[in-house]
Amino acid sequence: MYQTIYVPLDNSDHSNAAMEMTLALGEAYQAKLAGSHVYAAKLHDVRFKQMEFTLPDEYKEDTELEKQRRIHDALIARGLELISDCYLDVMGERAKEIGLSFEGKRMDGRNFEELVSDIEESAYDLVVMGALGQGAVKQSKAGSVCERVLRRTAVDTLVIRDLESVGLKGDGTIMVALDGSLWSWGGLKAACDIAEKTGRSMEIVAVHADDSTAQELLDAHVTLARRMVTERDIPVLANTLNGVPMETIANHVERANPWLLVVGRHGVDASADAPELGSVVEHVIRSATSNVLVVAQTGLPDEMTASDPVHSTL
Repeated sequence: MYQTIYVPLDNSDHSNAAMEMTLALGEAYQAKLAGSHVYAAKLHDVRFKQMEFTLPDEYKEDTELEKQRRIHDALIARGLELISDCYLDVMGERAKEIGLSFEGKRMDGRNFEELVSDIEESAYDLVVMGALGQGAVKQSKAGSVCERVLRRTAVDTLVIRDLESVGLKGDGTIMVALDGSLWSWGGLKAACDIAEKTGRSMEIVAVHADDSTAQELLDAHVTLARRMVTERDIPVLANTLNGVPMETIANHVERANPWLLVVGRHGVDASADAPELGSVVEHVIRSATSNVLVVAQTGLPDEMTASDPVHSTL
């Protein structure tokens, strides 16, 4: 399912965990791997020019000032390039050890802008990102780079929050949030595929309000989804919960502690070409205690058509 997997690197704890997950998924899928590091040489150039007025008078003469600018720019750019190479070389060596191809990219600019540009211009099937980066503070739940990239790109994105369970084997289920939308069915497909690769069991979770007709519709989706998973010989449980999806899913994740939560990028209220990230998904990214896979691909079971009624929002 995933043929090319991409991971941004910055040597933070979450980025390193994302690298480990990328290597594990790459080996499971025999996928091509790509990694990048964005540095800010241009920003340093701007900062140096802003500080030029503080230089001693002998360095403010035009010829000498231009010389100092060239020296500064060369040293900063080369130093940041070497740091980038170190990050990329580590992953490149690890990929080589398990027989996978790896393309390393270093980019100069604003981190999220460069990442978005690269993702849009490349044919990645999956992006793996740390929930937090080097700028994380104690209160951080999701970093600004992670959120900005998610909002601006439409590719399956795995957000790594759990620093302990970064491999594919181990405890914890794969939880799928199902609302009957095209994206949640795409999420179910992705979850099934990962479950088969990892040997993990699955849990299907649906949330409805106090509406008997809507509940019947959602229950029908859950019944069909459970049957589809069972037919693939994947152990599965199904839970239909009552409440507000935004809060109910986050609370259930905290109680159940899955290894991975899978959500569709949009819900049933979104149009097929909606650029925005669903509001509930944004909340889940910030609040979930587990790794989260945001699925951009869509799909429907053979038994259904796109005109079938669906329920709830995610």
